Amino acid sequence: MTRPFRLEVPEAALADLRERLARTRWPDEPALEPWSTGTSLAYMKSLCEYWRDGFDWRAWEAKLNAFPQYTARVNGIDLHYLHVPGKCADPMPLLLSHGWPGSVFEFHRLIPLLEERFTVVAPSLPGYGLSFAPGQKRMGAEDIAETFAELMTGALGYKRFGCQGGDWGASISTVLGHRHPHMLTGIHLNLLVLRREPKLASDPRYLAQLKAFLAEETGYQAIQGTKPQTLAYGLTDSPAGLAAWIVEKFRTWSDCDGNPENAVSRDEMLANVSLYWFTGAIGSSFWPYYARLHSGWPIPEGGTIGVPTGYAEFPKEILTPPRALAEKTYTDIRRWTVMPKGGHFAALEQPEALAREIKAFFSALA
Repeated sequence: MTRPFRLEVPEAALADLRERLARTRWPDEPALEPWSTGTSLAYMKSLCEYWRDGFDWRAWEAKLNAFPQYTARVNGIDLHYLHVPGKCADPMPLLLSHGWPGSVFEFHRLIPLLEERFTVVAPSLPGYGLSFAPGQKRMGAEDIAETFAELMTGALGYKRFGCQGGDWGASISTVLGHRHPHMLTGIHLNLLVLRREPKLASDPRYLAQLKAFLAEETGYQAIQGTKPQTLAYGLTDSPAGLAAWIVEKFRTWSDCDGNPENAVSRDEMLANVSLYWFTGAIGSSFWPYYARLHSGWPIPEGGTIGVPTGYAEFPKEILTPPRALAEKTYTDIRRWTVMPKGGHFAALEQPEALAREIKAFFSALA
């Protein structure tokens, strides 16, 4: 059974957030290049001041409420999702899956660009934002994929649908392609889900990129994948701590030339962080990392994905493997486009370019 949903954060929660921000206890910062050891102190002070006194949560709440939203009981949880009907005569159902540290706010500009061709279903990942309740069971990427399959075919009744995603959304789409190819028209990705083992990488450019990532950029994975509960205490109690943890990823993973706001606006970042804050879902959002570390890679070794696949390679994505390596896993790549600009948060950074790629890929499959 599906139920209409509307987001309304109590005024007391907004007041509590402002009070906590006003009482932030700031750390010092080493006398090194700002951002070189983590989120810049000066930037965080400016951002939190704006979050406290300038950011308009109600405007962003209204943006989300402008989309048709629902919840459905799926796989033992109350799953939240946007369900936006297409505007053409025969729209293709398209499942949009976000990742970490994202939310359905990632799609606020992308969905209107897709409505002319698709009926868009964009769930909050289980354990994230509005698909979280204290004490609910935790899910890794494979469980989330099964939950979304049940949403699309069971709760919503679609026989076949397309998938699109980056980050965990790419893993979810890939798992669906591996396990349920009969359900899918195709999958479109802006991150490739390939094993991150240097011994598998023969391309010198990619090997250097992968080694640098493994050496310098995987600390968050280690703690979220081993001791997620310990980290959750600090980030659930401190809005400044939560923002610092998330905003550093917006800067590191986007095409921003050192300033995250060159890629994603301050308001977009804070809308995303605020949703984590108000729902208390940051700890549960770590679970896919824990599940991957303790259960293995989502695609079995030697497994392949044979459904039609499209890929948009944004230049500042975390990793950009060569096509020859990707084709060992994705065996039916129909479209591979090297994009001129953009990074990990493609739906926020380059929504028009991403929408064109999605439409071009699925139109060719019709």
